[in-house]
Amino acid sequence: MLTLTRRGLAAALVSLALVPPLFAQEWKTEYPELTIGISSGENETDAIARTQPYADYLSRELGVPVNIVRGTDYAAVIEAMRSGHVQFASVGPAAYALARKVMGEDIAPVAVTLDQDGNLGYYSVIAVRADSPYQSLEDIKGKSFAFADPNSASGYAVPSYYLSTELKTSADDYFGEVAFSGGHEQSVMALVNGTFEAVATHWRNETAGNIQTMEKKGLIPAGSTRIIWKSPVIPNTPVMMLTTLPQELQDAFKTALMAFPEKDPEGFAIYSNGTSSGYVEAKHEDYLDLVAITEFNAEERRKNGN
Repeated sequence: MLTLTRRGLAAALVSLALVPPLFAQEWKTEYPELTIGISSGENETDAIARTQPYADYLSRELGVPVNIVRGTDYAAVIEAMRSGHVQFASVGPAAYALARKVMGEDIAPVAVTLDQDGNLGYYSVIAVRADSPYQSLEDIKGKSFAFADPNSASGYAVPSYYLSTELKTSADDYFGEVAFSGGHEQSVMALVNGTFEAVATHWRNETAGNIQTMEKKGLIPAGSTRIIWKSPVIPNTPVMMLTTLPQELQDAFKTALMAFPEKDPEGFAIYSNGTSSGYVEAKHEDYLDLVAITEFNAEERRKNGN
């Protein structure tokens, strides 16, 4: 009898394992719709068109409608996550550092994209017009300069940190005029149009980056800009999520995200502008340098009364 009981118990356990537990679907009652927040340097029309295949794919995989909302800036997306209106987001690494400061462990990175060469990072660059005489940072001292967004890694945090630590100065002291353009595309457009003499933006390699994308779109003439400074490598933009979500939802999202390039290669190519080969897992420790940089910049602003 004892042997039969054990066999029966084992068979029952196997049967139960083959049946999806009901609680795994309970998150859909709490979250009948999901929202992903984005904030990119491109214009709103292009940003929504590029990210729609991402939302469509996740809707199919997760079995609930997934909506895309675009914040006016990185801080707006973080605030939407803090208030619970956005569950997942893709923002720059400096914005992730800000989110972590505001929300602590209620937010975490899930994954990060690899580029086509398998690299996990990109760069901040300072660009000038190609027809200008400027060849180095020393040449643009006293000139007009634009950052992109105060919560952008490549468009503000990293170049600002470099000026403070390497040149022992600040942007306000070094340049004749300093402004935030509102975004990466706005910065480069203003550069080409002559509003600023130098701007900070993002760059990945000779064929990928904000400037190259704008050239392909016809927003600026090809070859109209020139790079005079490049930062050390910056870790790629993380996909992040609320850790307060039901664990079953967190697991389902992560599984779907990691499978996106394989299950919907056409949609992934549109979403990534054809510059990514896939995802790898990300963790908070990957962004400790950016956390330190953003904290340093914040302290410098406090010292200067900004």
